[in-house]
Amino acid sequence: MNLYDTIAAISTPIGEGGISVLRVSGDETFKIVGNIFFKDKNGENRFDISLKSSHTIHFGYIFENDSLIDEVLVSIFKTPHSYTGEDLVEISTHGGAYIVQRILPLLLKSGARHAEPGEFTKRAFLNGKIDLSQAEAVADLIKAKTETAHLSSIKQLEGSLSEFVKSTRQDLIDITSLIELELDFAEEDLEFVKKDELKEKIQELSSKIESVLESYITGKIIREGINLVIAGKPNSGKSSLFNYLLKTNRAIVSTVPGTTRDYIEESLNIKGVLFNLIDTAGLRMSSDEIESEGVKRSFAKIDEADLVLYLIDSSENIKLIDECLNYFKKNFNEDKSLIVFTKIDIASKDFNKDGIKVSIYKDESIERLKEEMIRKVVSEDITKKTGSIILTNMRHKICLENVILSLNNAVNSINNSMSGEYISVDLRNALNFLGKITGEVTNEDILNNIFQKFCVGK
Repeated sequence: MNLYDTIAAISTPIGEGGISVLRVSGDETFKIVGNIFFKDKNGENRFDISLKSSHTIHFGYIFENDSLIDEVLVSIFKTPHSYTGEDLVEISTHGGAYIVQRILPLLLKSGARHAEPGEFTKRAFLNGKIDLSQAEAVADLIKAKTETAHLSSIKQLEGSLSEFVKSTRQDLIDITSLIELELDFAEEDLEFVKKDELKEKIQELSSKIESVLESYITGKIIREGINLVIAGKPNSGKSSLFNYLLKTNRAIVSTVPGTTRDYIEESLNIKGVLFNLIDTAGLRMSSDEIESEGVKRSFAKIDEADLVLYLIDSSENIKLIDECLNYFKKNFNEDKSLIVFTKIDIASKDFNKDGIKVSIYKDESIERLKEEMIRKVVSEDITKKTGSIILTNMRHKICLENVILSLNNAVNSINNSMSGEYISVDLRNALNFLGKITGEVTNEDILNNIFQKFCVGK
């Protein structure tokens, strides 16, 4: 990527709206925008925006030759006080696909290059405005679907993970320095730190990192949500419950068994936790080829699920209910499943099975179900954990696991009375993996993999 050229892109989604925004960044930004930005409706007096102060907004007109395209607001941000750290301009136009798609080619004709996905944020990283973990937090912030995910992304964007990595690296550098200082004075046979003390320091550091690693399960829930499958025999009330939770008629409800032939997916926010709901085909043997394929897909989704609601119709006779319970015990993982008895409002008076009892006509029963769903997959109130570091990114998790592995190797080297060179190599490996989280140690392949997942104008 050439950091010395000027890039441009549409930063808002294409479609109708109040405004649309184009973003331009690079050394030639003011010149390129100035070529098409005029003070008056006649298109005679160009704005020299390079003379204007940073962080100011100016009203004017965009022209293509003698043709007026739109009246706009141009926001100016001068290096280094901009998102990218370069000269940057944001052009706010009237909303709509046509206008911005007329203006962008003018910017490109004037000397800009179309930005690559995530290139504005990539430049912010390369210009030292943010580190790599903060750049990834920008992507998470854009994709956040719940308040909890939003708060977690904000904390990381503000530098909570960066500060942890920074302080941990400094602790590790201090330890490594003592070992390498001994190596410098190897001939004098000086010991700057006792091996037992060194081992204790390394183990304390490992425990500190382990506590952050343990937050990944919670972080995965916050970032990706919980895959929840609603399963059961035909007519057990799966689609009715699915629709009730979503407050919409998303799935077809019918008294005819086998109506749902394939799974249906929708998202649901319950108390700040994102559930990815999946309504599946009724589980039974069938001669219908399409229905059989639906059942096969249902089990595939059940295997992938974080949580399964296994529905049993409580209005059935006790023998059929017992058959369903036996089927559940043989085919489902009880650790990630909840038995839910549906249609409890029409159950027989002697019905007394253990499980969650619900009716779509009794709101309080559905609220109890929601509480059990959260309790089953979340061991604590994750909304309260957003004040601490929560690991949400698989790349960060892998890096910290490698840090732990390297520190364990260093402890083993000490236990085996190996020389300081071996211990130093292990500690330097740990430092290397820590640096990869914030981008102090990285390569172009990693950067491309991260930023290509961004939208073009970010």
